[in-house]
Formats: sequence, structure tokens, C-alpha cells
Amino acid sequence: MKLWVPLTAVIGVSGFALWAAQQPQSAAPAKQPAPIERADEPARITVDVTAVQMLFTVQDKHGRFVTDLTKDDFEVFENKRQQRVQQFTAESDLPLRLAILIDTSNSIRERFRFEQDAAVEFLKSVMKSRADKAMIVSFDTKPELVTDLIDNPERLEDGIRRLRPGGGTALYDAIYYACRDKLAMDQPRHKFRRAMVVVSDGEDNQSDFTRDQALEMAQKADVVVYAISTNISRAETDGDKVLRYFTQETGGQAFFPFKVEDLAQSFENIANQLTHQYNLLYRPEPLLTDGLWHAVQLRVRGRKDLQVHCRTGYYALKM
Repeated sequence: MKLWVPLTAVIGVSGFALWAAQQPQSAAPAKQPAPIERADEPARITVDVTAVQMLFTVQDKHGRFVTDLTKDDFEVFENKRQQRVQQFTAESDLPLRLAILIDTSNSIRERFRFEQDAAVEFLKSVMKSRADKAMIVSFDTKPELVTDLIDNPERLEDGIRRLRPGGGTALYDAIYYACRDKLAMDQPRHKFRRAMVVVSDGEDNQSDFTRDQALEMAQKADVVVYAISTNISRAETDGDKVLRYFTQETGGQAFFPFKVEDLAQSFENIANQLTHQYNLLYRPEPLLTDGLWHAVQLRVRGRKDLQVHCRTGYYALKM
């Protein structure tokens, strides 16, 4: 396994920098430890946003996917100014880059076997071709890269089966690192779909990075976050609110199964989301290079009965 530690990185159009502190695994020479970046220092990141991609799903009031809409059915507003849609596809078949983040802290010990089984079946259902890649990240006291981004379901399953619970919870660090140094590597961004599934109770007591720093990194990497809560108390917790926060801001959804046996259904719901996506591309007018957050609103013309699940904006290129 690779134990992640922070690293100062500058990320541009060419991709994100790769980091990892290798634990001894073979006779190969060990890599030098990566320099540590303090959590209170802003990550120096630039992102090419001459084109903005919106991956999204549309559901009716009964939760059923609406898949027969066309380009002309949608309107996009950036900072309240309408934009012209340049590319549009339904049932997106762009290559998938998927991270599954599994909480291995002591708080989920009793439900862990169910999580493993459900995650394995989920991977089998969503990885449709060799173009798709997935990675497994565990997190307790620190996040660990269990299996790198690969197109091999058998190796991914083996990584999930080898997980063992124990320790604290560093959820925000796990999201931050997985987005910055793995999911966003393949460029150009609009040629790939990026998604993350977090299986956790949403609590964090070990991270160096904050909740909002983790969210900002997910937004800069264009990652749609889905979450499955492992809280089965039937009472909403602060952790549940955290999971909703990440998913709503990135265009995903959070699921709250009442018993461990329902975890598989939650994974199936996420698989359905990933296979019923629309993909829309526009170039901002005017194009601003201020490095700031730009709010985006996407809606179906004249259909208030339909709900669009999409990210709420993006960070512009800083010039």
C-alpha cells in the first residue's frame, strides 16, 4: 500500500502532479519522501477552463431517470448570464475514472464485510470496457492508496478484500489527495468522466485538510462525488450533513441505507446514475481568467417538475 502524505503541486493543462511515499514492497530502490505541504497553505493549482464540461442526470418527481431530452431542452447560465451549448450527448460513454473511498476506521467495523461485498459488485457493474479505470482508497488515521487507477476488476476486488478496519478517520485528506493526484491526471478533462464513491459515516477526526479544502479540490478536478452513509442510527448526524454537502456541490447524490443489507441497493443506485448521464460542453462568454469560483446553473426549459443533478460551478484559469 502507499501511505499518502501532502505534497506541494502545480497543476496545469498537462495534468496533475503525482505523489506518494512508498512503503517497502520489493528490492527496488525506495523513493525519497515527498515534501510536506501544510494544510493551511493554499494548493497552487491552475486549471484550463476554456471549455466547461457538465456531467449530469435528470430525474422526475418519482426519482425516475429522464433520458430522452435533447440539447435544445437545456439552458445554461454562468453568473446569471446565458451560455451557448456547443456539445451535447446523452448516455455518455466517455471513459470513466472512478475512485472508491472506503472508511476503515473502527466506527464501521461491524458493517465492514457488507461494504466489501457491495463495493465488489458495484465495480463489476460500472466498469464496462478497458477504457474505464478505477482505484481503491482506504482511510482511517491516514488515507492509503490500496489499488492505483487500473482497468483490472480482479485486482480491484483483491484490493477491497484485503482491507481491514482500524484507527481514526481522515475523510477530507482522502478526498483531497484522490482528486488532486489521481482522478485529474488524464487530460484534456472533457474527454473523461470522473467520479468518486465515498463509503463512510462522514465523520472526520484526523485530516490535515478541511472540509472546504477537500471540496475545492474535488471541484477543481471536476469530480462528481457520491456517498453512501454507514450511519444506521436512523437519526441524522453531522457526518450525514457532510456527505450531503460534498454530493450536492459536485452534482452527485448521497444515500442513507437504514440497514447494512441495503448497502448493495445504494451502490446499484449510484451505478444507475453513472449509466444515465448527459454530457454538455460550453465555452464561457465572457471568458474570465481570474482564478475565482464561477456559479453555473443548468435547467430544463419549462420543466420545473424535473430535477437536474449537476455541479454548482467551477474555478476559472488564473492568469
